[in-house]
Amino acid sequence: MSGGTRKVAVREEVPAEDVWFQPPLPFTAVGVEAPALPEMGRVETAVADVWATGVSPDSFPTQFRRADLAAGGVLTVAELADREPGERLRVGGVVTHRQRPGTAAGVTFLSLEDETGLLNVVCSAGLWARYRLVARTSAALVVRGTLERADGVTNLVADRIEPLSLMVPSTSRDFR
Repeated sequence: MSGGTRKVAVREEVPAEDVWFQPPLPFTAVGVEAPALPEMGRVETAVADVWATGVSPDSFPTQFRRADLAAGGVLTVAELADREPGERLRVGGVVTHRQRPGTAAGVTFLSLEDETGLLNVVCSAGLWARYRLVARTSAALVVRGTLERADGVTNLVADRIEPLSLMVPSTSRDFR
């Protein structure tokens, strides 16, 4: 007999009453298919991605608010390329960094990111003192300020900061 045949023969010789069988646990069903769940929307998918991995590969938190922001006159970072230095405007985005170098005489720098790019925001010591709570605690902001461009770098010198609520959570890296 081959090894495989021998095993079948041994199993056939075991009486049915000697075969061990584990019944299913109460309130469980074996072999039942999972229920069909409704498909997640774009915001739900982004929230789930951020919850599970910390990022969303297919979206950015501000894009879900873009229609409201545009209706309020808030520009994207990409739209700043067509604007003139010295122009006062509003930009909204996620705060990715907050920095206050010891050599900056109290000036705080923010990095504001939306679905189109990244913007440097310059906050004077006086502005920071006035909007400190919002500026320190909000994950996303709408910043009004004066556009500044030098040596290929675009900055927004802030004169007002407002919180921006998002549908997808976000965090920043601060003062490190």
